[in-house]
Amino acid sequence: MKAYGAEFFGTFWLVLGGCGSAVISAGFPEVGIGLLGVSLAFGLTVLTMAYAIGHISGCHLNPAVTIGLWAGGRFPAKDIAPYIIAQVLGGIAAGAILLLIASGSAGFDLSGGFAANGYGAHSPGGYSLVSVLVAEVVMTMMFLIVILGATDSRAPQGFAPIAIGLCLTLIHLITIPVSNTSVNPARSTGVGVFAGAWAVQQLWVFWLAPIVGGIIGAVVYRGLAEQPKQKPAAPLTAESAI
Repeated sequence: MKAYGAEFFGTFWLVLGGCGSAVISAGFPEVGIGLLGVSLAFGLTVLTMAYAIGHISGCHLNPAVTIGLWAGGRFPAKDIAPYIIAQVLGGIAAGAILLLIASGSAGFDLSGGFAANGYGAHSPGGYSLVSVLVAEVVMTMMFLIVILGATDSRAPQGFAPIAIGLCLTLIHLITIPVSNTSVNPARSTGVGVFAGAWAVQQLWVFWLAPIVGGIIGAVVYRGLAEQPKQKPAAPLTAESAI
């Protein structure tokens, strides 16, 4: 239960910090933090929580990461569902708090998107469904490769949160114009359920694509990293010793 609680609060922080920066600070008149600031905010939420709860739950904060770690042989199947439930509930709780805060401004309007993910008319850059699917699958694939590589026992110890946080920052720098960047079904759900009917209708994309990408990333990393098993040496017999 402590691990599930850690995933709840970790995902809560990711959605509140990342989406909160987009909703409250990104377009603030003349001094907004912009795309770079929002990207950094998402990376910093993961970096800070990785150090805070990584030793409690592994700091997944993301159903695609949980499923990807299972596919990579790093996580038991029995804990997948409880982790995902905790992550989604944490994301929705953060979305509710963010809505409460943001609605305190006279100029707030949910029609602005509420940092929800979308394609077509709801993509920041007007990108098509195919473009969004490809971007989300490929970016989540790379995210899992970095996560699995940075947390490998052969990697330098203690630096995994930095690599993972910077990877998420880079992913946002690339794909905010495409889909508002998901690579995380819990993040998409957390604000999508409040953004409007269109966000809920398009939510399937931001569950399917990240999970597929996470599984592919895990398979790719296992293919790259697993060392071939050595054949056991033949037993020494009197005949072979001659």
